[in-house]
Amino acid sequence: MADYVIRATAADGQIRAFAATTRDLVEQARKAHNTSPVASAALGRLLTAGVMMGVDMKGENDILTLKIQGDGPIEGLLVTADSHGNVKGYAYNPQVMLPPNSKGKLDVGGALGLGVLSVIKDIGLKEPYVGQTILVTGEIAEDLTYYFATSEQIPSSVALGVLMNRDNTVSQSGGFIIQLMPGAPEDMIDRLEARLKEIASVTTLLDEGNTPEMILEHVLGEFGLELNDRVPVQFHCNCTKERVEKALVSVGRKDIQEMIDDGKPIEVNCHFCNKNYQFTVEELGEMLEKAVR
Repeated sequence: MADYVIRATAADGQIRAFAATTRDLVEQARKAHNTSPVASAALGRLLTAGVMMGVDMKGENDILTLKIQGDGPIEGLLVTADSHGNVKGYAYNPQVMLPPNSKGKLDVGGALGLGVLSVIKDIGLKEPYVGQTILVTGEIAEDLTYYFATSEQIPSSVALGVLMNRDNTVSQSGGFIIQLMPGAPEDMIDRLEARLKEIASVTTLLDEGNTPEMILEHVLGEFGLELNDRVPVQFHCNCTKERVEKALVSVGRKDIQEMIDDGKPIEVNCHFCNKNYQFTVEELGEMLEKAVR
């Protein structure tokens, strides 16, 4: 099942929902960054959230950034997504190893520790929108639920999960976001809350063969679910040698001259996809001509 996000509504538009399967893109991120099991789970959850929140943006060039900075051994995560289903990201310390938590699960909360979740939306205005909340649990889904309630005043339920195989490949990954619109009646809210309490984990549902459509039907079927569209999603980095060269040119003549004086080619690494770009001394010389003083 290739990765995709489903957008849906229920209860005559009083509920909006997203559900995603993201196994392939999380596995691609794991391969790119050689992440440990707990780092794969942490990054996979944030990539899944990012891609669902990204496809909810309206503009062609809108960019969403999710940033977590914590005092745990993973130190932090950074994910960016666009409105077309592309997402990329990395863990600050991708090789972190931790014993399982008290429930025998990968200890994502322990890896992140205490810290801050930032949601940055660049939607073409002079300044991007920035919302911040503390990490409530470090488990990411609960932290995003708290963010939606406090920063955007949207009552939400966020579920995210990554299931790893014994060989450290990704077995299942996905999630859902369910949000109540203003004016939703109390009795409907109570019914929805009761239904959500009955739901097994996302990874259990995916492992049982449920698609995102089936998961939403499972949760929202009694509320008159309407599936709106299906968006293919992927781990995709838009870095190129030309973009990296522009970044190098911007550092200024002095720094480029020092690189040339070393007399060796330089290698520049992209944090998001771990791709390396090499520049020869001759190429650095050409950049020197373009650089500002």
